[in-house]
Amino acid sequence: MSDRELYCDTCEGVQPFEAPPCVDGHGADCPELACTGCGAAVLIATFTFSAPRLDVQAPRRSAPHRRAA
Repeated sequence: MSDRELYCDTCEGVQPFEAPPCVDGHGADCPELACTGCGAAVLIATFTFSAPRLDVQAPRRSAPHRRAA
């Protein structure tokens, strides 16, 4: 079991959190943590993702408007 100190909303303060035995095979990196003070559970997002690529192009210039004389 690993210990981390995090803010607990239920206890309204910083409390030690521990990872319970993980049945999913995550080991010490289990994203599920429980507050040792009140037992509130939290899930820590441990994944990464790449942001979508935005193709930024220079604004297109429109042809100048012509007026008849």
